[in-house]
Amino acid sequence: MLGDWKDPARRRRRSYRTPARLRSITLALRHAVPTAHTPDTLPGLLARQAARHPDEVALREKEFGIWQEITWAEYLRRVRAFSLGLTALGAEEGDRIAIVGDNRPEWTIAELAAQAGGVLPLGLYQDSIAGELARMLKAAEARIVVAEDQEQVDKVLEVRDQMPGLKYIIYYDSRGMYGYEAPGLMSFEEVEALGERRHERSPHEFGRRLAAVRPGDIALLCTTSGTTSIPKLAMLSHENLIAMASQLRTVDAMNPGDEFVSFLPLAWIGEQMIAVASALLAGFTVSFPEETATARKDMREIGPAFLMSPPRIWENMVSDVQVMAEDTTRLKRWFYGWAMKQGAAAAEARFRGRRIGPVGRLTHRLADWTVFHPLRDQLGLSRVRCAYTGGAALGPDVFRFYHAIGVNLKQLYGQTEVSGISVVHRDDDIRFQTVGVPLPRTEIRISDEGEILCRSPAVFQGYFRNPAATAETLEDGWLRSGDAGYFDEDGHLVVIDRLADVMKLPDGSNFSPQFVENKLKFSPYLAEAVVFGGGGAPFVTAMVAIDMENAGQWAERRRVPYTTFTDLARRSEVYALVREHVAEVNEELPEAARIRRFLLLHKELHADDAELTRTRKVRRRHIADRFAEIIAALQGDGESITVATEITYQDGRTAAVEHDLRIETME
Repeated sequence: MLGDWKDPARRRRRSYRTPARLRSITLALRHAVPTAHTPDTLPGLLARQAARHPDEVALREKEFGIWQEITWAEYLRRVRAFSLGLTALGAEEGDRIAIVGDNRPEWTIAELAAQAGGVLPLGLYQDSIAGELARMLKAAEARIVVAEDQEQVDKVLEVRDQMPGLKYIIYYDSRGMYGYEAPGLMSFEEVEALGERRHERSPHEFGRRLAAVRPGDIALLCTTSGTTSIPKLAMLSHENLIAMASQLRTVDAMNPGDEFVSFLPLAWIGEQMIAVASALLAGFTVSFPEETATARKDMREIGPAFLMSPPRIWENMVSDVQVMAEDTTRLKRWFYGWAMKQGAAAAEARFRGRRIGPVGRLTHRLADWTVFHPLRDQLGLSRVRCAYTGGAALGPDVFRFYHAIGVNLKQLYGQTEVSGISVVHRDDDIRFQTVGVPLPRTEIRISDEGEILCRSPAVFQGYFRNPAATAETLEDGWLRSGDAGYFDEDGHLVVIDRLADVMKLPDGSNFSPQFVENKLKFSPYLAEAVVFGGGGAPFVTAMVAIDMENAGQWAERRRVPYTTFTDLARRSEVYALVREHVAEVNEELPEAARIRRFLLLHKELHADDAELTRTRKVRRRHIADRFAEIIAALQGDGESITVATEITYQDGRTAAVEHDLRIETME
C-alpha cells in the first residue's frame, strides 16, 4: 500500500491542477481544436463541451476515499494526448483497440481517443476469463489492448501467443506491475507522454484528425449479450449512438449539473448509452466509485439524478430490503408492512389516473417521512429523478416495490443492435406488464410471426466481419429482435420472451418461461431460476439456485447448520422455504403454467461456466444441454437424481464429486 502512495507516476496522474494550469489548458485547446467545424461525433461532442464549460467537472473518480475531479478541458486534453500517443505507436484508421477493466476515467479517455483517430474501440467485460478474452480479441484482430491492472494484464499475457497481431498492452493501474517485462507492455502515462510530445511538434494534428471523423463512421464495436450463441461484435456509428442519446433526452431531461454514477461494466451497451453518449451530449458529470463493493456508499455521496441498471441489480436491492425488514423488530416490521401498503395504493392510484383523498395523502406522507425517504437514502436513490431497467424483463412485483417507495423506475427495451434502447416508459404512463412506447424517431412493428421489428436512426451498421449474421438480422432497414411481443390497446409494447423460447403447453396455451422465472426470483432467497415447459414436456418444471448470502442468513437465524452452498441447498428446511414460495407463485399462474416439480441446484449458475451471459441473462439452450439429465428427471416421476461434478483445484488437479439432488413435487 505504501508503494502505491509513493509511485510518482500514479501521484502525477492523481494530482490536482491549479486554476492557472487549467486556464492554460483551456486556451491551448481552444487554439488546437476547431470546435466550430467539429462534426457530430462523440469526440466532437467532447470538444464542444470543453469549449462551452472548460472548468466544469466532467468526470470524477474516488481514490483513497477522496473524489478526484477532471474538468471538461482536462478531459479533452487527455483524450488528445492518448489519441496522438496511439498514433505514435503506429495505430492507423480502421485498427482495433480493446479495453478491459473496471470503470475508470482512463476507459472513456482511451475510447474517445481511439475514435478521434479513426481506431475502433472494443469494450470487454472485466470478469471475462482468459479464454473469453482470447476469443473476442481474435475476432476483432485487436492490435492494442488497454488493460486496467495486473489481473487484466495477466489474462492477456496468458493468451497472447494466440494473437500474433497484438503489438501493445497498455495498463493504467501500476500496482503490482513493477517487475513485469513483456514486448509492448507500457503504462497509460507513457502513451500520454508520447502524445504530448507529438502535439508539441505538430499542434494542429489532433484538430485535423478530429474534423476528419464523420458521423457515419464506426464509433464502437460492442459485444452482443450472447444468450443464444457466441457474442458477436455489433458496429455502432457515432450517428447511431448520438441519435439514441438525443431521443432519450427528449423523453427525460438530462442537463449540465446532473450527476450519474457509472458502476456497471462499460462493455455493456446500457452503460455506454448513459455514461458516454448521453453524458457527452447533455454535459452532465459521470462519477466512478472507488470499488465495486463501495458503489452503493459512493452513490449515496453523489446523489445521482438518474440511474441505469439491469434487472439483477434492482432485484438484489429488493432482496436486501426484504432481509433487513425480516431481521428487525416486530414493531418496525409491522410499520414497514403498513408503509408498503400505503405506497402501493398511492402508486396504483397514480398509474390509473385517480386522485387519492386527504386521508390517503396524509398517510402516504407519513409513510414517506418515516420509511420511504430513509430507505431511498440507504439505497442511494434519494435524488434520483428517473431510474431505468433494461437488458432483460423485470418482474411486476419488483416494479411495484420501487414505485411504492417513491422511485420513478421505468422499463426500457432495446438491444445492442439499436444502440441500447428503442422503447421506454413515460412519466405517469407506466404499466408493469409493458416496456412502454417507442422513442420519438423509432418505429416498432410486429411481424406475422409475432417478432418485434425496429427501424430507427440508432440501428447498427452490421456485425463486424459477419455479413451472413448481418443479413439475418437486418431486413429492408428493419432490425429483427428475436423477441416475441405485441401492442396492447393503449399502444404499449408487451415483450413476451425470446421468440425461440415461447412454447405451447399441453392445453395449447402459450408459455413464457421468463415470466415465471421473474416471479420466482422475487424471493430474496432465490438467485436464479430456469423454468422448462412446453415442447412436448408433460408439465412445467424448474431448476432453482438459492441466494447463498440471504438463504444463509435465514438458516443462521433459525439455527439450521450448514457448511457449503451444496449443503445448504440440500437442507429440508430450505426446501420447505422454497416450496412455500413456489406455491405462492403457482396461485398467480394459469393451471397449465404452474410448476409441478422443482429442485434446488447444487451450484450457482455462473457466467464462467457459460450458464449466464456477462449481463446475467440465462443462456437457456446451453443450460438445456448441460443439465439434460436433470431436466429429464424433473419431467419424470423419480424423487431424486445423482449428478457428478468435476472440480479443478488451484494446482490443476481435478476430482469428480457426486451429489444427490432431491426433487420436490407440488400438489
